[in-house]
Amino acid sequence: MRILVINPNISESVTDLIAKEAQRVASPGTELTFATAPFGTSFIETRIEAVIAGYASACVAADHHGEYDGVFLACFGEPGVLGLKEMLDVPVVGMTEAALASACLLGQRFSIIAISPRIKAWYLETVERSHLTTRLASIRSLQDPLRDIGTIQEDYSERLVELAKETVEKDGADVIILAGAPLAGLARTLEGKLPVPVVDGVSSAIRHCESLIALNPGVAVEGSLAKPPLKPNKGLPPALAAMLNRTC
Repeated sequence: MRILVINPNISESVTDLIAKEAQRVASPGTELTFATAPFGTSFIETRIEAVIAGYASACVAADHHGEYDGVFLACFGEPGVLGLKEMLDVPVVGMTEAALASACLLGQRFSIIAISPRIKAWYLETVERSHLTTRLASIRSLQDPLRDIGTIQEDYSERLVELAKETVEKDGADVIILAGAPLAGLARTLEGKLPVPVVDGVSSAIRHCESLIALNPGVAVEGSLAKPPLKPNKGLPPALAAMLNRTC
């Protein structure tokens, strides 16, 4: 099976982190293609940045049309994930929905560790879209300015562990989700250092995407995730316009 892994921000260092964890957990025979957004911001923490990232992700998916059996949108806020589900005939898995699904199988209440205070509102809205806020214990985040999006794990390793422990001791979390592509692989390095299970969004999404491809559940032709109706469009990149026009 072939999975397209889209990093919706422009940071190649983050794509490298995603790739290392995805390749570690992927099943033998799974072919992974990694793509970084061709435009946008270095990392995504606000709604307008998410709007831009969603468009960039749609462009990437269109550019690679026909080259994949499933798509993993490797960003915890999942910019544009529902639009991709509408547009594509293959399973599309977002990092948040995959991490939440794993967390809900491991415990009753989960907490999310985020990389910035500004990002918390967007993450909360993403959990609300999944209708799982009753199982959300807390969202805790780093507070300091980030030196480099690709070195967060090294720069804040001790503080990230402290935040994770606080979610258990103060918030009652049964499971900890390390949110965002910049924290990809951190759960593996923290094994044995935290008192509850820890979920990595990248590894969860790769495994869930593989499962959906194998299940071959079919394509939505009715309902809210059916393809968008045909209508005139203008100014779109050719590959994206072809998908919306259903000429590819």
